[in-house]
Amino acid sequence: MTQRTYFSPPGGLPGQDQLLSGKAVSTTAYAVIPRGVYSDIVTSFLPHWEKTRLWIIARPMTGFSETFSQYIMEVQPGGGSTRPEPDAEAQGALFVVSGEITVELDGEAHRLEEGGFAYLPAGRAWTVKNEGQTAATFHWIRKRYEAAEGLEAPEPIFTNEKLITPTPMPKTDGAWATTRFVDPADLRHDMHVTIVTFQPGGTIPFMETHVMEHGLYVLEGKAVYRLNADWVEVEAGDFMWLRAFCPQACYAGGPGPFRYLLYKDVNRHAALW
Repeated sequence: MTQRTYFSPPGGLPGQDQLLSGKAVSTTAYAVIPRGVYSDIVTSFLPHWEKTRLWIIARPMTGFSETFSQYIMEVQPGGGSTRPEPDAEAQGALFVVSGEITVELDGEAHRLEEGGFAYLPAGRAWTVKNEGQTAATFHWIRKRYEAAEGLEAPEPIFTNEKLITPTPMPKTDGAWATTRFVDPADLRHDMHVTIVTFQPGGTIPFMETHVMEHGLYVLEGKAVYRLNADWVEVEAGDFMWLRAFCPQACYAGGPGPFRYLLYKDVNRHAALW
């Protein structure tokens, strides 16, 4: 089995001898939040969470994310929450990048370690706790669920990416593959969270331009990403937000795999205002 690595923010604060320049950028079409900005002074805290801090890297706001929020949660041993989600209409996806957490849903406990994934349907009460000996870090993606007439709500999912065989993209010989936690044909779901992997030399060979909004957190490796009219070099720990219809492409030059956690909204009509 291939050993995977997942970048986890170290926190801290750059020294006074460091340069101010960096690759952070925010435009009307995309944003890049590089890993170097995950400092202690930009962390947040949440009500009803103990021994926990977080970096909010996406939230709905004018000119930025429209459909989702994404947090990087850092929970110390013994920390967690018995009331994590305040919005009954919000569904959640968790992905663990370091340590381990225990998520309890409907009276059943699920232990998630590195690579662990959970899908938590809207309106279902759940709790989370770090019962390990070291800090746990995980991504928490939240989206308000859009119900569709005649379709039941999705069921919870608890798994690990190590248990899922990536699906190669057509005509790529495995150079571009997607690890899918949800069946793409299951129209009950209105969002997908996947892991995209490029082997060295792998590429998105055209400028994707589509309605789905994206959040991309680089888990491993480095690549150059085309965002609208710009080429941007990204590495493990960087986050990219792409608005709907933002042209995008990618080239992974190596030396190792380039992998990212991907969010997109799917399977629903476009709202007419």
